[in-house]
Amino acid sequence: MIQRLKNAVKKVVFRFIKPPLVNFVDGDGGRAKLSYSQAGEDLIMKYLFESKGIHNPTYLEIGTNHPYLNNNTYLFYKKGARGVCVEADETLIEGIAELRSEDKILNVGVSVSAAKEADFYIFNDAGLNTFSKEEAEHRQSFGTYIIEKVAKVRLETINDLMSKHFPGCPDLVSLDIEGLDLDVLKTIDWGRFPIPVICTETCTYSEDHLKPKDERITEYMLSVGYVVYADTYINTIYINKKWFGF
Repeated sequence: MIQRLKNAVKKVVFRFIKPPLVNFVDGDGGRAKLSYSQAGEDLIMKYLFESKGIHNPTYLEIGTNHPYLNNNTYLFYKKGARGVCVEADETLIEGIAELRSEDKILNVGVSVSAAKEADFYIFNDAGLNTFSKEEAEHRQSFGTYIIEKVAKVRLETINDLMSKHFPGCPDLVSLDIEGLDLDVLKTIDWGRFPIPVICTETCTYSEDHLKPKDERITEYMLSVGYVVYADTYINTIYINKKWFGF
């Protein structure tokens, strides 16, 4: 009964909470711009893609959580782009599908091993959900949020997701999987999937603004042929040097 009530509340939130306005002023006419990302990452990537003549990039978003709040791909969806949204929390799927009906919505996790399923730690704040037991216990240790349940969730590799749902590879991969971002990046077959743009969370968890950066992610991305295009401290945007002709 309690879980059904929580699911109903999530539907109401998805349907009636209006997307936030984050105003950015460009240098030509002082026009305000709309962003749905946490720190304007979607506007940075929009500028980047449009500079290459790509107005509706395809995307693979891993860790969608909410269809538009703090979301790196909803701006592209609103402009007509389409892609694949991956979310492990089944209680969020219906809300995502309702507001992003033309995207492909997958209720799976992304594996970093040969396992076909894994424990998924679900918090009373869905933005903290994670497959990492260590990360989940670390987040709970602050005393603000609690693990409400642990669910078994089916897994697929990121390589399988790209091979099944894209003719080559997506133009953009947005990755926000709470402590396992580097592990998933290390499983990518870069020869098969030279993804042009990758946006991933590179700060570690903290309940204030002093969030240490995980510099290992940038070190790894540089080693596989990417460069840092932009960094909002929360997320880093990497671009494939070969794809951009560097």
